Amino acid sequence: MLVDAVTGFLGGRDTVVDMTLGAGGHTEALLRHGVRQVIGVDRDPEALTIAAERLAPFGDRLRLVRSTFAEADLEGPVDGVLYDLGVSSMQLDRPERGFGYRQDGPLDMRMSGEGPSAADLVNELDEEDLANLIFEFGGEHRSRRIARAIVRARERSPIETTDALARVVAGALGRRPGGPHPARRTFQALRIAVNRELEELAASLPQAVELLAPGGRVVVLAYHSLEDRIVKRLFLEDERLLRLTKKPVMPGEAEIAANPRARSAKLRAAERVEVAA
Repeated sequence: MLVDAVTGFLGGRDTVVDMTLGAGGHTEALLRHGVRQVIGVDRDPEALTIAAERLAPFGDRLRLVRSTFAEADLEGPVDGVLYDLGVSSMQLDRPERGFGYRQDGPLDMRMSGEGPSAADLVNELDEEDLANLIFEFGGEHRSRRIARAIVRARERSPIETTDALARVVAGALGRRPGGPHPARRTFQALRIAVNRELEELAASLPQAVELLAPGGRVVVLAYHSLEDRIVKRLFLEDERLLRLTKKPVMPGEAEIAANPRARSAKLRAAERVEVAA
């Protein structure tokens, strides 16, 4: 299980920053595996409320910070930093948050509830920019066909719900029985763009390394090739880091069967080392 890998790298340490607190699953595992204190960071106020209730038994061993990755005002040194990237199950399963295409809800996707929403991008970007966004962040090779269909649909009426967008994409691409939903990559692309996820990660990772004490570790769970590329590049190029995973740790068949969303996960870990002056 990937959570076992996380606790294997970070368990028993003094202070660990969980940069993607979510509902608190990883933080709870770390606290149960001997971490003295976890600083839980999340931009989503709903996640912070849920995590605070779940982790209340740990008392002052938990400190909560509402912030994006890059803007978190943290003081080091710390002994570990954890990132579990992407969208949480808690967010996907709440239709009113607008992240998923399986249940109808407002086309939102904002983790913080602030700034432009997915509906704003879908209804305001021009066709070329929309196609480029879906291709770059979603890896969708039929992005131009999707963008064309979106522009035509919004000329009739604004696309304001997840179901409306999913139907437009499915109409443009068709749907294979038993296959993945045709809107999957489009929704992923919009979520990444709305929350500036790649920019946040690229800005935050060097800051995380700076926070680490010598011997401190940074562990990243990535679910998208562009995320993993940012992590892999930093781990290779930053002379302050010793890679602990030459190849990423991947979920096993049993974990994928229990949690299909773990299928694309890649875990990488590195340790802060002293650098000769």
